[in-house]
Amino acid sequence: MTRAARSLGSVLQKEAVRSVSSDVNFASTRFPEYTIGNNNVLIEPKEEIKITPLKDIVAKETAQLLEQQQRLSVRDLAKRFEKGLATAVKLSSKSRLREVASLDKHVLLKKLRDILEILREHVVGRNKDDVDEAISMVEALAVQLSQTEGELFLEKEEVKKLAAFLKKATEDAKKVVEEERAHAHEEIDNARAAMRRIEQALNEQEIISESAEKQDLEELKKEVQEARRIKMLHQPSRVMDMEHELTALRAQLAAKSIYAVQLHKELEVCKKVGKIKTCLYELEGLESLGSCLQIISQMENNLEISNWSIQWYRIQPEGERKEVISGATKPMYAPEPFDVGRFLQAEIVVRGERVALRTTSPIDPAAGLGSYVEALVRKPETVFNVVVLQINGIDHPSNSLYLFHVGKLRVKLSRGRTIKAKEFYSSSMQLCGVRGGGSAASQSLFWQATSSLSFCLAFESPRERNAALMLARRYAFDCNIVLVGPNERY
Repeated sequence: MTRAARSLGSVLQKEAVRSVSSDVNFASTRFPEYTIGNNNVLIEPKEEIKITPLKDIVAKETAQLLEQQQRLSVRDLAKRFEKGLATAVKLSSKSRLREVASLDKHVLLKKLRDILEILREHVVGRNKDDVDEAISMVEALAVQLSQTEGELFLEKEEVKKLAAFLKKATEDAKKVVEEERAHAHEEIDNARAAMRRIEQALNEQEIISESAEKQDLEELKKEVQEARRIKMLHQPSRVMDMEHELTALRAQLAAKSIYAVQLHKELEVCKKVGKIKTCLYELEGLESLGSCLQIISQMENNLEISNWSIQWYRIQPEGERKEVISGATKPMYAPEPFDVGRFLQAEIVVRGERVALRTTSPIDPAAGLGSYVEALVRKPETVFNVVVLQINGIDHPSNSLYLFHVGKLRVKLSRGRTIKAKEFYSSSMQLCGVRGGGSAASQSLFWQATSSLSFCLAFESPRERNAALMLARRYAFDCNIVLVGPNERY
């Protein structure tokens, strides 16, 4: 009897061990690491921040995208529901088998208890105690079996609910699949119809473009024929003849202008017969913008004119009001845009006597300069090629080419990436033509950027110099600033 009791205890121990599921996942496969501090306080170690490699991040995102793509597939969803339904059916069949096995166990336990009851009536002493212990163990086993049956019943109910839910979800998924299939067929038909319309439109456009190309080709042929006809009418030899005639006419016009100026001077001399000193000196040069006026002496034994006291003035056509041209104290002076429409007068002090020489007519503007400046105004900035003659009144020996930038807000002088000067328009800035300077005065410009920095620049032509002056003064006037020469006010 003792052996039966021991074997029954081992059976209960095995059942207790089997109650632990074999697919249990523990949170960790190792014991946690702790540090014991003061007063036996457990200190948990700080978790180190691990930086996930970029490769792992990309792999994780790729897996997520693939999973999302699978989720978006209605057909895969239906397959999953069907697989879940099959699993639920298997679980329900297993629960039925467990129910049958549990009924067999109840029957066996009842028979075992009846046998033990009969056995207890026939034994006494220590064997009777062993039988009582065995009966209590059988009763405990019956209680445990009843609890297991309750859990199995609950599990069976949940499996039934899950099977019903999966069945319904499968039916819904099939309906969704059918609806999506119908919708996809409809979209495919619409896409095919749209493709047919696009093909038809492309064919029509191709036909129209071919007809337009043919028409353009015909018009081009007509234009080529017309151009050939015009070319035959205007031969290169005739154009060259016209250019030569134009050059000759310009030369004749310049000679006539000089002759007319000379006649005006002689007429002035005849009007002022009593003033002998005036006849000894005269102004030579065209009285127009872009030229140079020079004081010459008619005496054979004339002294050096540059040693005398000379001052140039501007005179308004009405009122005879004289304006001093600051710095113009040389025998030669090149008119600038400020002088257009005004008389120029040079006064010479010779041996204590003052001699006045005036132009016979106001200074004429340069032909085409106004339209040229208007074309340049449309640009945000105009760049001129210049050569620096002087810096702060000291001759600059280098003949390197510089760039003179005239912008709407500032003036800049640069060479390559090097900036020599860059200043915004201000009342301290001075900009005018060079007063004197020999035969190059008509294409030279004086620019005082700051009180301690000034330049004398030579342009490629008088037209470029006058255009730069007009542009800078116009932009400065837009900024409420008047650019003049040294010590001049207007």
